[in-house]
Amino acid sequence: MKYPEIIGFADALPQLEAFDAIIDARSPCEYALDRLPGAINAPVLDDEQRIRIGTMYKQVSAFDAKKLGAALVAKNIAAHIETLWMDKPREWRPLIYCWRGGNRSGAMAHILAKVGWPVAQLDGGYKAFRQHVNAELEQAPALNFKVVCGTTGSGKSRLLEVLHAQGAQVLDLEQLAAHRGSVLGSLPSQPQPSQKAFESHIWNVLRRFDPARPVFVESESKKVGRLRVPAALMDAMRASDCIALTLSRANRVRLLMEDYEHFLLSPATLNEQLDHLTPLHGREKIARWHALSDTGDMAPLVGELLADHYDPAYLRSIDRNFTRYAQAAPLALDDIGDDAFTAAALQLIATTY
Repeated sequence: MKYPEIIGFADALPQLEAFDAIIDARSPCEYALDRLPGAINAPVLDDEQRIRIGTMYKQVSAFDAKKLGAALVAKNIAAHIETLWMDKPREWRPLIYCWRGGNRSGAMAHILAKVGWPVAQLDGGYKAFRQHVNAELEQAPALNFKVVCGTTGSGKSRLLEVLHAQGAQVLDLEQLAAHRGSVLGSLPSQPQPSQKAFESHIWNVLRRFDPARPVFVESESKKVGRLRVPAALMDAMRASDCIALTLSRANRVRLLMEDYEHFLLSPATLNEQLDHLTPLHGREKIARWHALSDTGDMAPLVGELLADHYDPAYLRSIDRNFTRYAQAAPLALDDIGDDAFTAAALQLIATTY
């Protein structure tokens, strides 16, 4: 076979895991927004260089831009070979892509093929990958979802984690979105991914599921933080069988204080988030919640948030949005310890498989 091999995404998809490396030759900013699963970034032009070449192309001439671009690309590829791939054997087979499978990935693929490596270049590049993800997510997944429903603090996310650890198929949208799904759900020091990256993560998880086995998922709203759940997936979840997870109010308060410990350490951050609830609850109630936060009275604050905000909102929406909730299978937790969640997970697995 002549190398570099030009391969379309449909042909590359079944063997993505078989490549020894997936190399994203785009700039770091492009890579940060989204990329193929498992891809590493080895830019042939960094962000500043890409802007510089583009400006020269428009303001000076295409020839001068290509001349400088060639010099920069050659230096960058040489550096990648020296620092990343000098130890790779002759059989090392990378898949290389850029935005559309053109100049940037082509330059890298050509040089690596001249070294003697059996290089593959992705025809259509990231754009072809993105088109595939979009098309897949526009279709309702042919999966048997089991939707774990329950009021805030009832342990839905913890149950999904334990189910996954026990070998069940789990779609954890909050984990993929880096957000706990409520107004207080942002994670400290962990920004949410881009919308495109969120969708790529979902696609990558969904494609690995066995349709013959159930998939456990939480009863999310249409948005997890600032990210939108794909509409076809949302519709499929809302039409699926439900599990009604329950936990006492006192244990829910305990669980939430564990999960949101970072707010205990920073009342100012918590108060800033509580301010978003002012249109719903008025300045007087928000001021009271600020005072509880400032004095460290977290248990009463969490209890009031549950009673006055989260529980009413949940009860208003669950029956309307999840059509099979009235027939939900009950699952009661009597504690928030590991043993309680393990027992609940094993019970679910035994009754749904």
